[in-house]
Amino acid sequence: MPNSEIHSSAVVSPDARLGAGVKVGPFCVVEAGVELGDGVELVSHVVVAGRTTVGARTRIFPFASIGHQPQDLKFKGEPSTLTIGADCLIREGVTMNPGTEGGGMVTTVGDRCAFLANSHVGHDCRVGNNVVFSNNVMLAGHCTIGDFVIIGGGAAVIQFARVGTHAFIGGMSGLEHDLIPYGMAIGNRAYLSGLNLIGLQRRGFTRAQIHDLRRAYRLMFAQEGTLLERVEDVAAEFQEHPIVIEIVEFIRQGGKRSLCTPQGTAEA
Repeated sequence: MPNSEIHSSAVVSPDARLGAGVKVGPFCVVEAGVELGDGVELVSHVVVAGRTTVGARTRIFPFASIGHQPQDLKFKGEPSTLTIGADCLIREGVTMNPGTEGGGMVTTVGDRCAFLANSHVGHDCRVGNNVVFSNNVMLAGHCTIGDFVIIGGGAAVIQFARVGTHAFIGGMSGLEHDLIPYGMAIGNRAYLSGLNLIGLQRRGFTRAQIHDLRRAYRLMFAQEGTLLERVEDVAAEFQEHPIVIEIVEFIRQGGKRSLCTPQGTAEA
């Protein structure tokens, strides 16, 4: 525990591994098997359990429960893991669970993510980099969340759903289908309401790139033909446009959920 600051009321297992400059505040518990990277701070009343790794400089606020047994009745104590990246912000009451045998044994969270109060990451999820969960976001098990995704307060994502990069889910929405990269979903049950244009502008996408995305989006979700036919037409027309092809490949890859589509469009 080189140069670590551990409050006298904290309980830190001798079998936990702490990097340089770690701060463990009052009434925290760090169990055996936990690894805290350099500069990690547990503010107070934080419990980190299981085979959990927390990346450098991540800050975790009071009453967060990190790495406890997953909320899956099939879990039998298998040695699954939870890995959290560097420079994350984990606010009050956040819960994150490790993986299960039925989902690959691993839950992962990327770098520079923000999880606001009382949000939840379920077992076997894959969360990318630079993701923001607003207050009370609920992410069920086995979900995949791409880089730069923002999820508004009180939103819920059903198990096994995929959310593509740079997508946005509006507050209080219930997403039960896959959401394309760069897409925006709102409502209960959530529907595809367009592209995340504000997010794209904020992240430096050019006018030309956004124009291409809008044109491809209109073609892809037009009324003529089947979605499969329209996707192949877009793939042929925009084969030199990587961000459009990213959407095409997301749809081609498919998953256990159908595709989130605009209102009035048949489900994919």
